[in-house]
Amino acid sequence: MSTNAEKFDRWIRTRFVDLNSELEEIYFSLPDRAAVEGVGAAQKKALVEEGLVHVGALRREGNTDEGFDVAYDVLGDLGLWLAALRRHELTNPAREEKSPFQEASALGLHIGASIGVAPRFATGHLATHNRAVGGAPKSFTCAKDEKLFLDYNTRGIFAYMRAADALMRIVPLGVSHPVAETLFDDALAALGDVARWNDVLFKELDVNRFFFSVRPYYKPYRVGRQEYRGANAGDFSGINEIDLLTGLCQANDPYYSQLLVDKMLFMRPEDQASLRDCMRRRDFLTVFLESADAAAGQPWFGRNAAKFIAVCEAHGKTAAQHHDMLVARFIEGPSTSLDAGRLAQVTASGPPLPVLLNALSILRDLRLAAPRPDIRTRHDDLKRLKALVSAA
Repeated sequence: MSTNAEKFDRWIRTRFVDLNSELEEIYFSLPDRAAVEGVGAAQKKALVEEGLVHVGALRREGNTDEGFDVAYDVLGDLGLWLAALRRHELTNPAREEKSPFQEASALGLHIGASIGVAPRFATGHLATHNRAVGGAPKSFTCAKDEKLFLDYNTRGIFAYMRAADALMRIVPLGVSHPVAETLFDDALAALGDVARWNDVLFKELDVNRFFFSVRPYYKPYRVGRQEYRGANAGDFSGINEIDLLTGLCQANDPYYSQLLVDKMLFMRPEDQASLRDCMRRRDFLTVFLESADAAAGQPWFGRNAAKFIAVCEAHGKTAAQHHDMLVARFIEGPSTSLDAGRLAQVTASGPPLPVLLNALSILRDLRLAAPRPDIRTRHDDLKRLKALVSAA
């Protein structure tokens, strides 16, 4: 890592956190906690001016070919700074045709294009590739609720990744292999961990602190002329690999394929490659159903299919937990306190809240294989497999 990159990273881990933390305390003490304009002028001035010094030096230096990981880390630091400027209303895509921070945009576009990712901070920067120094990963603030959110969100992501890895290892073996039973068990245990970490967030995360002091850092912002949606907790391939390998979601579904395309550049290249690989695989639910006649009476079918069904149900449970508990408690509920003007920009992905909630409910019901007349789910197929297992 170059000297300029090291200096910027050190600033992001120290002074940057202090300035954001001071501003959050100011905002949280206001009668209207969403009214961030016109307060904290000194801290905002320092945030812009000090950040520009580091960004200007890095932009002049350019991508010095120190490897993907260094470039990705610098892009993350830059993205955290730009996300903070957006949070503090020092930039807003709704009132701009291009980013007012031209040097930052040039640096972000240069790095993003050179390593094949979106030119803004993504979930990986604060989760799977958030390097800790002295026991402290990067964060926007020093608030305990932000640290709780980041820590348990990261635990959940890695649990999903373990489940996806176990399922992917079944592909070359085939669902009838004796070891497939163990791998389904591994996936089931990992999904149990996802549910456990979600439950911790539901019980311990402060609703108002999350909504007013953590969530606003995940808003869309512009890099150059393009507006990029905010970082999303689902921007990793593992959860979609589970969707596709189980067959609960399908890559040829118009809604779901659009979701995959939209998230692709928000993931690291290795995640992009893994997801593309899964998109061309045959799903396990279809394979089990097609094998049913030939496998009639064979012990492996009832045993392995039962384990597979348990994985599908666990995946559906975590999807319902996310939507019905976390989204409802931490976003939908507190949003009722906002006026219409502020509500329009409450979501990280950009669309109005009702649109987002409808999209999330569709995704939940696909993963639950719930019966719905308006969308095609695998409800009937999973029901048929359960009947075959019961008869085995």
